[in-house]
Amino acid sequence: MLTGFNTNVPFRGETYHVQTEDSGEKASTVTTLLYLDGTILSRKSFNYAELLNAGGWKEKVCFDGVTKSYGPNVALRDVSFSMGKGELCFLTGPSGAGKSTLLKLIYMAERPDSGSVYFDGVDTSTVRQSRVPWLRRRIGVVFQDFRLLPRPVFDNVALALRIRGMHESDIKPVVNETLKLVGLRHKSDAYPKALSGGEQQRVVIARAIAGEPSVLLADEPTGNLDPDTAAGIMRVFREINARGTTVLVATHNRELLKSTGNFIFRLDGGTIREELFE
Repeated sequence: MLTGFNTNVPFRGETYHVQTEDSGEKASTVTTLLYLDGTILSRKSFNYAELLNAGGWKEKVCFDGVTKSYGPNVALRDVSFSMGKGELCFLTGPSGAGKSTLLKLIYMAERPDSGSVYFDGVDTSTVRQSRVPWLRRRIGVVFQDFRLLPRPVFDNVALALRIRGMHESDIKPVVNETLKLVGLRHKSDAYPKALSGGEQQRVVIARAIAGEPSVLLADEPTGNLDPDTAAGIMRVFREINARGTTVLVATHNRELLKSTGNFIFRLDGGTIREELFE
């Protein structure tokens, strides 16, 4: 066990730099920010591998010096940040800042040009392509453009479970409970075209969480919604987070973030910084 490291204390970890050891090899150094009810208690630095070996690594997602470019355009430049298990965080920044790229790196639709992306302590760049779908089962994704099938709401939510091979007798109670969580149990037989924009987004959320992912990513989930409907969608995310799911919401609408008390990761010009909205 690491000296002075208490695994019972909730903490945030932020990867700040790559430290050169005497051997000439490079190893990630993690600075952990211990906090309780928003109050910083202390900072401690640990070697990333030591944290994993000690069983003390509590970060769900960690970026370590990640750079991603598309031709001459740099989307992310030496980005380092992390999210703890069970946290609700927001990713903000202007259009084109790299928010969607960052999310794609988490669910492995893209690979970094340099640096590492860790998910549950696993360096995703080392994961064989054949194993990516298995790891993605632990990640739910909510897209802005809905991507719903012209099928009843129930079938849209059940789709991911059927792909996984879940028995039909087990699918029904899971889908019904999930629709109840997002307030759409009474709409299970309706078709997407008969739903409002906010209701369609709730279906997308239900589909993303039906498989009980440990992380939920949302890419501009309120971008096409009016303020009241957007506020309702945010309440759904908070309820999902309250049940233990780590949630990262990407949005350019900073009005949604006011008085949240949550950590905000702001992307601008391919770089990232962290702030706390109170």
